[in-house]
Amino acid sequence: MLETSLPLQNIRPSYIREILSAAKSPNMISLAGGLPATELIPMHLFSKAMLSISECSDLFQYGETRGYEPLINEAHKHYAISNNISSMITNGSQQGLDLIARAFLNPGDNVALEAPSYLGALQVLGLSQARIHSVQQTNSGPDIHDLEALFSSQKIKFFYAVPDFHNPTGVCWSLTTRQQVAALCHRYGVTLIEDAPYRELRFSGEPLPLVSSFCEDRAIVLRSFSKIAAPGIRLGMISAPQNVLASMIKVKQASDLHTAIPMQAILMKVLKDPEFTQHIDNVRTAYQTRYQALKQFLSRLHTYGCQISNIEGGMFVWLQLPKIDPLTLAESLLKQGVAVVPSNVFYHSDKNTPPALRLNFTHAKPDKLEAAVAKIERCLQQVI
Repeated sequence: MLETSLPLQNIRPSYIREILSAAKSPNMISLAGGLPATELIPMHLFSKAMLSISECSDLFQYGETRGYEPLINEAHKHYAISNNISSMITNGSQQGLDLIARAFLNPGDNVALEAPSYLGALQVLGLSQARIHSVQQTNSGPDIHDLEALFSSQKIKFFYAVPDFHNPTGVCWSLTTRQQVAALCHRYGVTLIEDAPYRELRFSGEPLPLVSSFCEDRAIVLRSFSKIAAPGIRLGMISAPQNVLASMIKVKQASDLHTAIPMQAILMKVLKDPEFTQHIDNVRTAYQTRYQALKQFLSRLHTYGCQISNIEGGMFVWLQLPKIDPLTLAESLLKQGVAVVPSNVFYHSDKNTPPALRLNFTHAKPDKLEAAVAKIERCLQQVI
C-alpha cells in the first residue's frame, strides 16, 4: 500500500470539506461553508463576458505564469495597489497561501497566527512543517502584548492574519491595532501575510486601511474574487514586492504553468462592467439584511448562555456557547438538518479551546436562518 507523507498524516481533514456533500442535501440548511448567496452571483455579467471572448482564440493558448496582464492591470486599478507592488493571478487565494509556504518555509520555521484562525491556513502551514505559534485574539485584533512577546522571543518568519472580518470570528482590527502590528513587523523583521477575501463586504462602519499599507515592504497580500464575483471561477491574486513575488512565480511555474487564461479574461470584463459596482452594493445590502436577521434570531439563545459580538461585514458570526462540546452539538445539528462548524477546528491545539460555533449568514435567506436557529435552540435544550 502506498503510504502518504509524514506531514500529510499529521494534517486533519477539513471539517468543512468533509460535510460539504451533506450540506448540499436539498433539506439541509448550510451555515457551514463560506458560501456567497448563489442568487446574487452576477450571471448576466458573466454571460456577456463569455460571449465577448468566444471568438478570441488567442485567449485559449498558453499564457504567462504571472497571469493575464489586462486583468492584473484592472485589479491594480480596482484595489488602488501601489506601483511598488507586483501581483500574480492564482487559482483562488488558497493557492497563493500554498505558494508562499512552498517558496519560503522550511521545516521548523516559526509562523504566528491568531487563535482562532482560518482552517485552510492551519492546513497549509501544517503541511509545510512550520512551527505554529498562536496569539490570542481580542475584540480589536491580536493581543499586541502577546504578539510582541512572541516576536521578541522567537525568530518568526511570517505572521498570517485576516484583519478585515476575520474568519472565523468576524472581528475587524482597529486602526490602532493595524498600526501597532505593522510597527512590530518592521521592528522584528517579520513578514505579514494579510489575507483580505472579505474586505469588500463591509456593510456598516468606516473602511480602514490595509495593515500592509503601513509595512508595504514587509507584507504579502492575498485577495480573492470568490466572494465578490463567484467562487467557482477559482481566481485570486497575490501581491508583494517584485523580489518576493519572483520566488512564488517559480513555484507556480512548476505547479501548474498558469491559471486558466479564458477565465481571467472573463473576470476582467466583469470587473470593468459599469454594472459591477452596483452588484457589489446589492451584495452588501443583502448581507447586512441577513446578518441583522440572524443576530435577532440568535438573541433568543442568550438565555442558554450564548453570545455573539457585533460585526460590520464579512460572512460569519461567532456564536460563543456555554460549557458544552461544540463538536457534539455540531454533529447533533447535522442530524437535524443544519450544518455548522465547531470552534475546535479553528485552533492549532485542541487544548482549552473555547466552545463556539462559526455560522455563515450569507448563503441562507432569513427564513432559513430562523429555522436553523430554532433547531440550534432545540439541540441546546437537550444538552444543557
